[in-house]
Amino acid sequence: MQKSFTLDILKVGDVAKISELNATELPAKFFEMGLLPGCTIEVRHKAPFNGPIGLHLLGSNSLVAIRKSEAAHIFVER
Repeated sequence: MQKSFTLDILKVGDVAKISELNATELPAKFFEMGLLPGCTIEVRHKAPFNGPIGLHLLGSNSLVAIRKSEAAHIFVER
C-alpha cells in the first residue's frame, strides 16, 4: 500500500499521482486547471524561499504554478 503525503514535500523531477485534495481549503480554479484525483504530475520547478512550485500535468501536457501553501492541501502518492 502506498503512503499518501502532501505535494509540497516533493523534489524537482519527482512524479506522483494526486490521491486527494482538501477542497475546503483550495479555490475552484484548481479543479478547473485539471488538478483532480488520479491526475499524474511532475514537479518541474521549485522557487527558493518558499516560492511557487511549477507542476507539469502529464495527462493534459499543461504547466501550472501554485503556491507552496496551496500545495500543502494536495495529497499525492508515488
